[in-house]
Amino acid sequence: MPKFYQTNQEQPMTTAKNFNPKSANTNNNEKPNAKEPFHEGVNSVRFRKLQKKIRKHVSWAIRDFKMIEDGDMVMVCVSGGKDSYTLLDILLFLKRIAPINFEVVAVNLDQKQPDYPDDILPNYLNAQGIPHYILEKDTYSIVKSVVPEGKTYCSACSRLRRGSLYGFAKQIGATKIALGHHRDDILATFFLNLFHGGTLKAMPPKLLSDDKQNVLIRPLAYVEEKDIIKYARYKNFPIIPCGLCGSQENLQRAMINNMLREWDNLFEGDNIQVGQTQGLAEIGLPTTPDVQTFNPKFVQKSDKIKKNIIPTINPVL
Repeated sequence: MPKFYQTNQEQPMTTAKNFNPKSANTNNNEKPNAKEPFHEGVNSVRFRKLQKKIRKHVSWAIRDFKMIEDGDMVMVCVSGGKDSYTLLDILLFLKRIAPINFEVVAVNLDQKQPDYPDDILPNYLNAQGIPHYILEKDTYSIVKSVVPEGKTYCSACSRLRRGSLYGFAKQIGATKIALGHHRDDILATFFLNLFHGGTLKAMPPKLLSDDKQNVLIRPLAYVEEKDIIKYARYKNFPIIPCGLCGSQENLQRAMINNMLREWDNLFEGDNIQVGQTQGLAEIGLPTTPDVQTFNPKFVQKSDKIKKNIIPTINPVL
């Protein structure tokens, strides 16, 4: 069983040993914004406003979908990317102020990718005093052997990764598995399924895994990716790029993400992605607060006799 690491108290925020934040890219498609004074750090008013905004959205998601309950052990899957770092940081804060008691443990799956810097994440977690496990499994070789050349690795890689993490969650007694998918991921998944699968389906913020043994939660479901990018830069997280996904060009998900960003630039007024989440809510996909089961805003006069009926698309628990 992987070794469990725990320290007595949390330490001040530091970067990992031998890590140069200038060499890391928090998002391959996102360029640094010169207008953002990230050099002011976490003591700036801008950062505190951003942090409050993200915490509020995470709290809404947890409340709306009853993601975390008293006595839960939440296993946060940390990959070394901006999303999982932000998720872990916010959950640790909420743990200190929440009216319920729950535990947070970080788990990293080392997939044995070539040139993977296996010291960065453990150094960071140790420096912060965060209880964590490092799970080592060579899924990289398996993916490379079963996926034909030129095909995308994402599907096979995610299945192997999920299987390893699901089994490990049961070993350590975790009651919830927290994943770092954000609002933009949910929207991109919806359009991927629509364009390439012909189905109306997206990532549910909370669901029971296929093996019926684990409950998965996505506390960042209401958080925009652009806010996560800013947050990661302010916090100076030691980002570890993925050498497997990042090595493949023209991925369908990347193309969808670019499409959504272009829409933001083309259309004036409200953020186009906010409009899309409202549209998803209209067909019953719970993507914003207070629409988990029913949104009276979209009730037609002829439908008022039908109480609390929505399409059963990715039903939540």
